[in-house]
Amino acid sequence: MTEALDRAAQELASALAPLDMAARLALIDERVAGRLVFTTSFGLEDQALTHFLRMAKSRTEIVTLDTGRLFPETYDVWTETEAAYGFRIRAYVPEREAEELFVAERGINGFRQSVEARQACCGLRKVVPLGRALDGAAAWITGLRAGQSANRAATPLAEADAARGLIKINPLADWSRDDVAHAVHENFVPYNVLHDRGFPSIGCAPCTRAVKVGEPERAGRWWWEQEAKKECGLHVGGAPGAPQSRKSELAA
Repeated sequence: MTEALDRAAQELASALAPLDMAARLALIDERVAGRLVFTTSFGLEDQALTHFLRMAKSRTEIVTLDTGRLFPETYDVWTETEAAYGFRIRAYVPEREAEELFVAERGINGFRQSVEARQACCGLRKVVPLGRALDGAAAWITGLRAGQSANRAATPLAEADAARGLIKINPLADWSRDDVAHAVHENFVPYNVLHDRGFPSIGCAPCTRAVKVGEPERAGRWWWEQEAKKECGLHVGGAPGAPQSRKSELAA
């Protein structure tokens, strides 16, 4: 089963490589049978993809993970995006009991106590809700780019997510930051004003700062940790105990 998923992902990545974005999205709609889910965090890449998906009239569901700790500016661009494109973006939120227990045991900002505590916070606020969002999905579409960080340098256009039993598709994997910014500005896409204030990557408010001159794009995320630790868990495999999706099936 894993080998078949790997093969399907590799074939899809090869087919996507020579295409422009409109053709890539059309091919995904055509080739992937089953539910398509795009998770947006309202960053520049995700705003560009939302625009392309809506213009293509893709059947992809656009959802978000509302951690409860986002910047006010992020909620603003969420509202602006719904108004601009005329649809609602479904939110998946943390489970109440898990969030209450974490805050009671560790404190409201207890994620700074250790890497383990921060990962636990990311787990309940992001990874577990993501599992619900992807339950039953054939493919997960993301705004990942290879140029975002050293950890993401090998990001392919499509890959097998064996832990979740689906194909993970990264249509912007080979785009540069400038490519994305050009698409956003050229198409008058709403974007988070924090990008104009030195925030190339935007997550939860307590865990994101502006970057300094010469720093990598994601240097402002969990800046108190070592670089090797700086992922929230969404893109490093499925969460234990999270709902698992069905195996992706490619249309003939």
